[in-house]
Amino acid sequence: MALFLSLLSRKWGISSRLKIRAQTFRSEAALDALSRASENKVPNLVLYNYPSFSGVYGALFAHLYHSHFNLPCLILPFSSVEPLRVEDLHIEGLQTCYLIDFVGPKGFSMKLSRFMGRVISFDHRKSSLSKIPPAEDCPVNLTFYIDVEKSSSSAAYDYFANQCEEQKSAGGKVPSLLNHEDRDSLAMVLKYIEDGDLRRWKLPDIKAFNIGIGELRSKLNCITNPYLFEQVLEISSMDLIARGNSYISTRQNAANKLLDKAFKLRLGRGFYGECLGIRADGNPDLSDEIGKELSVRSAAAGLRPIGAVIYMQRSNLKMSLRSMDTTTDTSEVAKAYGGGGSTSSSSFIIRMDEYNKWISVNSSQVCQL
Repeated sequence: MALFLSLLSRKWGISSRLKIRAQTFRSEAALDALSRASENKVPNLVLYNYPSFSGVYGALFAHLYHSHFNLPCLILPFSSVEPLRVEDLHIEGLQTCYLIDFVGPKGFSMKLSRFMGRVISFDHRKSSLSKIPPAEDCPVNLTFYIDVEKSSSSAAYDYFANQCEEQKSAGGKVPSLLNHEDRDSLAMVLKYIEDGDLRRWKLPDIKAFNIGIGELRSKLNCITNPYLFEQVLEISSMDLIARGNSYISTRQNAANKLLDKAFKLRLGRGFYGECLGIRADGNPDLSDEIGKELSVRSAAAGLRPIGAVIYMQRSNLKMSLRSMDTTTDTSEVAKAYGGGGSTSSSSFIIRMDEYNKWISVNSSQVCQL
């Protein structure tokens, strides 16, 4: 049960039946929560994009804001996998609905605005622009905060922080959305999330950060994780980067143990040149690390800057190609043999008899690099 749901259980009588009874997102637990919220005339509803970290952090800021002012609020995950429907959200007494990190299917928010006091949506995706109505058709109670230069989590933070400031300027003595320590810690986390959301990939250690935070993705359902908001409030970007770097190092060390078994491979029987290859049966999950390192070694050996990783996938022989050279297109080989991928990463299934014709005359000799 989400932290907010447990608060509702104590304050507004929402039943302990909200404990997990299904794993789908339009689940009995979610529908029961909505039903109880309607019975208790809960005025605020927050739906956040699942499993999105921007969605979860936006929901955290909504949670903190409503907690500061003792405003009843129900928070639920919203997934494109069996999503909640408009008719599920007919909650008696509902005044405001926040859509965090999504706008919903086309027409979704417009339908909500017809029976709610306010609908406020936060998103950063260019694709969402086509789902919202033109300004002249948008009712006054429907507001979209869509900024393709700012992540939804940052936009939600700015919004709820400003709401707190407005309460202060009105003469009330109210707390800030975050205390100084939490604000400094979360600021860097939000920067890294935004770097990934906007596909910039510019911050140092962004790969390690994404690996570290990705391990937490399974915990982002506030219905199944009762401590979600407490947990995300404690997340440190430095801890996530350290965790990600440890994972990268462990995998690289495992990949390095196989690299001394590299051999020359005649791509397309030599039509696409030669590169280094490795049989990685039993280690297909290391194909990316092995292939990239092979690509570098292949270029150093005067071969094409491509690394080929070959392994059995069920009853098929699969070949994954990687290249660290921006001018090399691995997909031309993959597509010629019924596969596909990008220029730097591609794969395909190859028959054993065909593969045997790709192995160079000296393939029995391991390349010493």
